Amino acid sequence: MPTRSDVWLAAGLVVASAFAALLAGSGPPYRPTDALGLVFAVVAASSLLWRSTAPVSVTAVTGTAVILNAAAGYPPTVVQWPAWIAVFTVFATYGRGLRLAGALLTLAALAGYVVFDRGDVTTSELFSITMCFLISMVAGEATRARRFWAEASQARLMAEERTRLARELHDALGHAVNVMVMQAGVGRRVFADNPEFAQEALGHIETVGRDALGELDRLLRVMHSDDDDTPPDLGELAARVRAAGRDMRLTTAEVDLAPGAARAVHRIIQEAVTNALRHTENGRIDVDLAQVGDTVVLEVANEGRHLPAPTPGRGLVNMRERARLEGGRFEAGPVDGGFLVRATLPARGKP
Repeated sequence: MPTRSDVWLAAGLVVASAFAALLAGSGPPYRPTDALGLVFAVVAASSLLWRSTAPVSVTAVTGTAVILNAAAGYPPTVVQWPAWIAVFTVFATYGRGLRLAGALLTLAALAGYVVFDRGDVTTSELFSITMCFLISMVAGEATRARRFWAEASQARLMAEERTRLARELHDALGHAVNVMVMQAGVGRRVFADNPEFAQEALGHIETVGRDALGELDRLLRVMHSDDDDTPPDLGELAARVRAAGRDMRLTTAEVDLAPGAARAVHRIIQEAVTNALRHTENGRIDVDLAQVGDTVVLEVANEGRHLPAPTPGRGLVNMRERARLEGGRFEAGPVDGGFLVRATLPARGKP
């Protein structure tokens, strides 16, 4: 079925063509405008009803109308408009093969016009026809390229959104699962000697699990932006780590960060602490957050001996990507007696 825009285009062009044919008239050597001349103009314009659904067929119909109009002795003043619109549509819609077919059909129509036209086709007219042909092709090609660029941009945005969601799930749920595993292990080891502590560990496991489910639900419902999210409390994170049996020192000063950067800082802290819990069994975890001039500096260090050699994984990749997206820098690696994660982000208002 014709699209609504094509219906309006065809209807408007039918009316315009009929009025133009009647008002412009024609003189020798052309045949005066009569009912047959109006039929050619109306048929050519009406074929644009299927401009979007079958542009190559419309090109053939409009080209045929141009040839028959010339053979009948009418001037090409009105009947040529739909033909140029059809050429533009073919080049704006299809690939190389059908564009070539549309160009050949148009060239055949132009050749028929030159052969059957009653007037003398001058060099100036041939130049005008050639320019109309080239302008229709170039405009159609530009429209097609712009549409492909828009589609590619949309696909890229969707891929970035999927990556962002995957990163959020990895950071939030990965941390929760690691804390639950640590607390379960501690509770199992002390269950016989200290049942009260084991009971407390089970309570923490339930709380962390509920929070993880809430985080998952939030991520699935709110995927468009993090700007309105308030970063979770770092004190709560420290309490969970201590409940898992690890010593954690949290030193934070007042910093001036945009909401997105603040959430990125929290996620980097969360992921760095998760890695510390995963790769070491003891030792203190130190988190330092401060602002130096117009730069916010975050350092997460964990003590531990005989750490395994770090291997590239999603955790470090996610942390580095979060810092990069906020205009900051990220570095991580083993240091004397442990492992250090360091991120620097621009404060609010800094370009």
